[in-house]
Amino acid sequence: MRFLHTADWHLGDRLGRIDRTDDLRRSVERIAEYCRQERVDTLLLAGDIFSEMARPDGLRDAVQHLQATFEAFLRDGGTILAVTGNHDNENFCQTLRHAMSLAAPTAGSFGAVAPAGRLFLADEPTLLRLHDRHTQTDVQFVLMPYPTPSRFLVNDPLQKYGSFEEKKRHLRDAFAGKLRDIRADSRFDPRLATVLVAHVHVYGAQVTHLFRLSEDEDVVFTDEQLPEAYSYVALGHIHKPQSLGGHAHVRYCGSIERLDLGELLDRKEVTLFELGNTGLVGQPTSLPLDATPIYDVSITNPREELPGLRDRFPDHAKALVNLHVNYTAGVDNLETVLRELDAIFPRWYSRDWAESRSVGPSLTIGAPPAKSFEETVRDYLTGELTNYSDEDRAAILELAENLLHDD
Repeated sequence: MRFLHTADWHLGDRLGRIDRTDDLRRSVERIAEYCRQERVDTLLLAGDIFSEMARPDGLRDAVQHLQATFEAFLRDGGTILAVTGNHDNENFCQTLRHAMSLAAPTAGSFGAVAPAGRLFLADEPTLLRLHDRHTQTDVQFVLMPYPTPSRFLVNDPLQKYGSFEEKKRHLRDAFAGKLRDIRADSRFDPRLATVLVAHVHVYGAQVTHLFRLSEDEDVVFTDEQLPEAYSYVALGHIHKPQSLGGHAHVRYCGSIERLDLGELLDRKEVTLFELGNTGLVGQPTSLPLDATPIYDVSITNPREELPGLRDRFPDHAKALVNLHVNYTAGVDNLETVLRELDAIFPRWYSRDWAESRSVGPSLTIGAPPAKSFEETVRDYLTGELTNYSDEDRAAILELAENLLHDD
């Protein structure tokens, strides 16, 4: 059975003022083309299918695009197995899963052989099998969404915690316990080739930065048995592609696009692998995705620097750019400078400017600046309010903005 491992699509996402829909759809369409070219049987989608920034109409459009893009793949007998991630709206994903279950009530029940030609979305820990038409055997899948309280802390005592650390400890223990319970279940067959699909931060991963999540909030999972227990471990959540601990079959495939400045140096790819009767056949292969360039550009002398920007950035028309402009009053016309930068970098997503005599050392291309207190508060609330209704989330965010700007 041939597989394509992908994750972290974040459909419907935005970067500043730029809607990333077209960029992300290009990558999704490339993935569908890889499925055709490489004769893939099963597409594994390891979480964060949708962006928490996507509005209801955006989610609807994203689902319609997925349907159109993968219609041929599914019609020809391909299967998509997906788990939910920390950025996926739990209410929306539960509704989507229930709708699919309503259309096919017996498909995808725990431990059963699931029919091919369908999308299966796991918003809670589950076990299922697919029949390999090539080897005439079954392949087993353990599907583990991101550990959130509503998914994993189902017992009342565990839902009470006094700190982030206690909450993370409960979630970490619950995640590990669910894995043990699934493997101990009578419907789990240890003789079968087994794939773990999980959206989780595994200890040892190389992390440049976490996407809209602080390290204090994230749940880091440790399991030294992963390499021995599974034929392949398909991970999502960390956007930088990598294998873990020198094990080629335990890996993050990374996100499908550069989603912010922290990913400006990351390559983007998906992973192709094959399983036979005895497990992994050969080594997994990385297939590249064309990622949008992203830059942090500082202008300290507009009159000298602007004429050479097009040569300096040959991909300026499609690049995502964070702009910093220092100008000299009486020498530079700020409106003219910004208008020319608009023409050079039409996809700038954020910009700031300051009169040169009022700033300290000039900004340079490099790591993104540290977040302000206000940005930290907004990012934290955005993550914590993911599962609230749109109305409640908007009301709380509005209250927070009022408090942040209260003199």
